[in-house]
Amino acid sequence: MTQIQVKVKPGSKQLSRLEKQADGSYVAFLTARAHDGEANKALVELVAKTFRIPKTSIAITSGAKSRQKNLEF
Repeated sequence: MTQIQVKVKPGSKQLSRLEKQADGSYVAFLTARAHDGEANKALVELVAKTFRIPKTSIAITSGAKSRQKNLEF
């Protein structure tokens, strides 16, 4: 199992992307808004695409309603 920390920036005007930071964490720029779980769904899709893993193997272990999230896959 791999765990990553992600700081989410929903509603970004840029294209959705995931950037690795110097401390090993990630910043996710998402075009989706933080409304009705849209940003969480977009985050899972982005992580799945970036790491080439199935969406069903990704779980948000903490921070489901916060911008700072821990993901496990």
